[in-house]
Amino acid sequence: MFISHFPNNLTSSIHATDHCVLSSLFNPKANTIEQLGVGPVEAKVGVNKPELLPKEFSPVIDVAGFLSDGQEKRLVQEIDNIEKDTGFKLRVLAQNYPDTPGLAIKDFWQVDDRTIVFVADPTFAGNILNFNVGASVDLDVPRSFWSRLAGKYGNMFYWKEKGEDGAIEAAVVAISSCLKEPVGSDNCSEVK
Repeated sequence: MFISHFPNNLTSSIHATDHCVLSSLFNPKANTIEQLGVGPVEAKVGVNKPELLPKEFSPVIDVAGFLSDGQEKRLVQEIDNIEKDTGFKLRVLAQNYPDTPGLAIKDFWQVDDRTIVFVADPTFAGNILNFNVGASVDLDVPRSFWSRLAGKYGNMFYWKEKGEDGAIEAAVVAISSCLKEPVGSDNCSEVK
């Protein structure tokens, strides 16, 4: 599971890795990416394939084919509601490295400090849920929420039983619930 946070200057915020991990977590000397709380893992080659982007804008890009049309429509509606209710932008990318648009999503989604990029990819070691969060999101949502979310819905046992689609849907619902809670000392303390 990767959890990274967008720096204020987004010109270099998304590192050229398959999972859109930020450059602040990449150690070029060791050719590793630091996983928060887990340690280094081998970095994969960066990808930039804009041809894998949909023709029209969508907050959900499923190049892996995990979601049915109905599931994707429900997620798009939930994500639209999140943005209307909170002002935060949730973006979901379902991929199987190396089949990913990679860096092309940054401009396509106009990633900024109010954006959460959620990457679902089973090629990560055991956990398919990965998050990059903007600085404004980081102010309102405790960092521990992302780890707990990935631990609950992204672990191999969950997604092997419920499917990648089930893990993605459950995570989006949990993010929605968290973002709609009043900001305070105990917001997002429970992954729903």
